[in-house]
Amino acid sequence: MLKRFAGGENCDAFALMKTEKGWRLGSMGDMQILPGSRHRPPMKKPMWIIILVLFVCVFLICAYIYPPKGNSACYVFSSRGCKGFVDWLPPMPAREYTDEEIASRVVIKDILNSPAIVTRKSKVAFMFLSPGSLPFEKLWDKFFQGHEGKFSVYVHASKTKPVHVSRYFVNRDVRSDQVIWGKISMVDAERRLLANALQDPDNQQFVLLSDSCVPLYHFDYIYNYLMHTNISFVDCFKDPGPHGNGRYSDHMLPEVEVKDFRKGAQWFAMKRQHAIIVMADSLYYSKFRSYCQPGLDGRNCIADEHYLPTFFQMVDPGGIANWSLTHVDWSERKWHPKSYRAQDVTYELLKNITSIDVSVHVTSDEKKEVQSWPCLWNGIQKPCYLFARKFTPETLDNLLHLFSNYSAP
Repeated sequence: MLKRFAGGENCDAFALMKTEKGWRLGSMGDMQILPGSRHRPPMKKPMWIIILVLFVCVFLICAYIYPPKGNSACYVFSSRGCKGFVDWLPPMPAREYTDEEIASRVVIKDILNSPAIVTRKSKVAFMFLSPGSLPFEKLWDKFFQGHEGKFSVYVHASKTKPVHVSRYFVNRDVRSDQVIWGKISMVDAERRLLANALQDPDNQQFVLLSDSCVPLYHFDYIYNYLMHTNISFVDCFKDPGPHGNGRYSDHMLPEVEVKDFRKGAQWFAMKRQHAIIVMADSLYYSKFRSYCQPGLDGRNCIADEHYLPTFFQMVDPGGIANWSLTHVDWSERKWHPKSYRAQDVTYELLKNITSIDVSVHVTSDEKKEVQSWPCLWNGIQKPCYLFARKFTPETLDNLLHLFSNYSAP
């Protein structure tokens, strides 16, 4: 009875509270009170949040694809700095090498791992690529005097037999063949010079020079510059324009990919290990012999501008300086560099050339992008050039007069 009474009392109290509540609500606005639970209308979606999220996503994607130029802006998004969207993707799986590539890379790797030996007998091989006689033999004779045993000379004359006026050049002609500008025969002449110079085991550095090249310093400075560094001075840069990657042919696949295709001047200074791997290469050379030539597939591929830069980009990119030690003036923007006449050759001209310590390349596309980097010798910024071209024969007397004033920086 006690339980039933308590329960009944509670029910009556609850009913009374409900009635009073309903009356109060009803008196406020004369709202009709319906029995049972009320159904709330569906909540509106927060559209402004969705729009904000989409805006942020689009902004971040644009920032990755078109990164800002300033370093401070780059680091707003990532401590890794400015990188394109593709740099954030997983790396592409490496392709499988052919049997010929595997064999070639094994030989190249073994040669590069062989130690360089510099002794008192170590020599620099000066290799001259010329159509005939050398107009600056007297200047080179003065350059070589007193340094016998530290150099050797090789001459490749492609058109006429040279008449030598310096004892250092007598009997130094190698068997030569016709050389046609822009064709693989230019590379063949370079390899022929290297093959002859490599027969002397004391030759440790190999410098390719033209008939219009002259030295910018005394012999000792150039000798020490070359002998005391462990890299080769091969010109190499990436040019996305028509005179760079525009010369690439898909026929070079799979061994030579467009991402490795490079450009550079042919005039090099090369250490012995690099000279040997150039001579050992037949795989990549054959690709350029077949598919890098003027007029092929509507392209004018110049073999001597692309073979060595591309070859070293693939097999030993860290072993080259990416600039040539031979200066040439392309400021006239013509097919051929500026030629120096007698009135041009002054002490100021030579001083200006020897003061350059930054290597500069300009791409051939519409952007004309300027690529520059300091000329580092064993980590120290130094003048870039040891030699210069193109000097005409009439400049010989002026150069002979100025040579006594040449000095190391």
